[in-house]
Amino acid sequence: MKLVDVAEFYSDLGGGVRTYILQKLDAGSRMGWETVVVAPGDHDRVEERNGGRIVWVKSPRIPFDNRYNIFTGTRAIREVLDAEKPDIVEASSPWLGAWAVAGWQGLAVKSLFLHGDPISAYPHAILDGVIGSAGVDWLFGWFERYLKRLSQSFDTGVVGGTWFADRLAQFGLRRPTPIRFGIDRKAFSPDLRNPAIRQWMRDSCGLEDPEAPLLISVSRHHPEKHVGTLINGFAEASKNRPMGLFLVGDGPLRRWVERKAAKVPGIYVAGMINDRHFLAQCLASADAMIHGGGTETYGLVIAEALCSGLPVVVPNHGGAAELAAPDYAETYAVADSSGCSDAIHRLLNRPPELLRAAALNAADRVGTPDDHFRDLFGHYARLIEQNLPTLRPQPSLDIEWVPDSQEIPT
Repeated sequence: MKLVDVAEFYSDLGGGVRTYILQKLDAGSRMGWETVVVAPGDHDRVEERNGGRIVWVKSPRIPFDNRYNIFTGTRAIREVLDAEKPDIVEASSPWLGAWAVAGWQGLAVKSLFLHGDPISAYPHAILDGVIGSAGVDWLFGWFERYLKRLSQSFDTGVVGGTWFADRLAQFGLRRPTPIRFGIDRKAFSPDLRNPAIRQWMRDSCGLEDPEAPLLISVSRHHPEKHVGTLINGFAEASKNRPMGLFLVGDGPLRRWVERKAAKVPGIYVAGMINDRHFLAQCLASADAMIHGGGTETYGLVIAEALCSGLPVVVPNHGGAAELAAPDYAETYAVADSSGCSDAIHRLLNRPPELLRAAALNAADRVGTPDDHFRDLFGHYARLIEQNLPTLRPQPSLDIEWVPDSQEIPT
């Protein structure tokens, strides 16, 4: 069987999307699927990669992030689909790539794979404190209506977590199928705990008390991750008890994070750690993870923390919350600094040996990338066997449809 993934936000210089796509190409080749990725690039070309192929469609660079290119029309994408003749075609974003797939008249099952909720990631992260969650949903209701109409041209929807499937169903979409992501569990283990690395982390945080706990956080420096909430919560929690916070990550708010963290004793901004083995050693050498993002589809870093034997403090919403359980986690309301502080105190006042044992027990239930792709390909194979309708009308969108013969000026 052949799967073509129209991956609008794939880049060789990207992060999570790049990792996922390369895993998909590799898994497809091992599981008997011919897997092709259609992505925007600097030039039209075809590249063999990880047992599959990437078909690059010439597209301009995004002005504010030159690591990425962006599709500007549907015609070139549909020409690739005509040539590839897939059994299933997947749109992995709700924007122009999805328009191209929705309007394509080829004989294939169509899947809308939503890797995230842009309303939760941006407007909710910025405006919840101003107009409230219900107000944001009302203000951006146009997106939910747009998504509902767009989804009518697809045979299935897929998301990475149950909470996201439930959220979309609340807005009237046919409930997507949740297929959980996974991590390489062998790469993360408490056995990677390294006394020298732990001491370096403690020294970086300025910890002198040998009994002071060492916390770690790994996330992009982006509004949706609420790094400021973590800093404020840690600042409040550390007033009565010495502790350290080792912050890993990078992003558009990096300088703001550095300035804010510099005002709080005990915090070290480590930046991005690209060496995955070294990152796994840092995780195993800490005492607990704290996390601010409440909109992740799955919560990959939380899964990595559990496999490293770390108990966690996480928001009570999103993929991170789905991976949390009372025997190894404490939760707090999204963006609530005081709640975060209280959750840190509650966790640190519990027996660390019991917390770590419970975290490792939970890690046994964390899936792997192969588990995810086996479930995904199995879902698609069942849909193909059902001989679903193949000729579908284009959806009626709030935004004018981009016709095949017209490209957006660049």
